[in-house]
Amino acid sequence: MTVQLLTNEMPKEWYQPGDRPIYLADVLDDTSSSPMSVGFAKYAAGASNDWTLTYAEVLVVTKGRFSVVVAGRATTARAGEAIFLPKGTALTYRAEEASEVVYVSYPHWAAATRASEHARALDEYRAVPAEVVQKAP
Repeated sequence: MTVQLLTNEMPKEWYQPGDRPIYLADVLDDTSSSPMSVGFAKYAAGASNDWTLTYAEVLVVTKGRFSVVVAGRATTARAGEAIFLPKGTALTYRAEEASEVVYVSYPHWAAATRASEHARALDEYRAVPAEVVQKAP
């Protein structure tokens, strides 16, 4: 594997849970030789989704104000801050304002989720062309 620049312009396809204004795209996924995954997320203000981590994750907020709610307690990060989440955490991701986030997981989040009892959570996500995401708030 060589050094790579990863940008939010790389994905040709993003994934959206139902019709909620949330968009996710991996740029380093389980098809790479890396043991981790990296991707970009874009959330409209107030958008949220529940999830259970089957991997460890770091969220780096690059725009806006983004929270993770665990057991009723919110941890909020602003642009330039990061949140660490241990494997096994049941949470809600929530954008306090329009937000953009870089996520880094170990091991690959998709592979770990597909192999877990939480695999059916992936059924809600559908592919969305990059042009749609570029126009999203």
